[in-house]
Amino acid sequence: MAHEDGPGAREGWAAGQAAPYRDVRVTGRLAAAGLLLAGAAWVVRGAWETRLALAGEPGSGPPDQGEGVHRPLTALEDSYHLVTSVGGVAVLVCALLFLSWVVRLRDNARLLSGRPPKYAGIWVYAGWIVPVVNLWFPRGIVADAFRGSAPGRPLPASVNVWWGLWLLGMLSGVGIVYEDSTDEIIARAYTEVWPLLASDAAVVGAAVAGAFAVRAVTAAQLARMRQATGPRSPQPV
Repeated sequence: MAHEDGPGAREGWAAGQAAPYRDVRVTGRLAAAGLLLAGAAWVVRGAWETRLALAGEPGSGPPDQGEGVHRPLTALEDSYHLVTSVGGVAVLVCALLFLSWVVRLRDNARLLSGRPPKYAGIWVYAGWIVPVVNLWFPRGIVADAFRGSAPGRPLPASVNVWWGLWLLGMLSGVGIVYEDSTDEIIARAYTEVWPLLASDAAVVGAAVAGAFAVRAVTAAQLARMRQATGPRSPQPV
């Protein structure tokens, strides 16, 4: 929930009253850890796809044989289903931690800049899933919060690297957001593994760059908060 800001509030803080900033130090660390966790899950996923490619497709054909017919899975295929399920949980945890950080980042940026965010609060969540706008809204929300926190400073390069790699993974159709079923991806690993691995690499790169972006944006906001409040540490609310 955003906090109201204004000249009177600024005068109160200047007189020594602690500003009601939200804690981004801990949430930033958790968000970075969540990104790295998701990246690690995709490294394991890529390793399993490589194992499938090296093992080769069984003589009985792909798992999904069409018209609703599915053959029994091999042990390796069954373990790949487990790997993708664990990866899905890791991505969910990552998303929750990242969004928690973004909400707090926006609230603090509003206090520091004295202006409302460029994007309405609903877009913090809907911006990831609404077609077309999901190509730039999430990056724009982070960039807007950074500019509100550190006016005049260039946006960290890691933010653009994170978003560029995320788009590569998403638009490839086999990254974090994909339409193929797990059995269909298994079939692709047998016949065309390189596009899968390229997409996995983009996702892993996005996760690592995202962790650096979170750290850089958080550090910039914390520095500005220290300037605004003097020697006091920001108080969680």
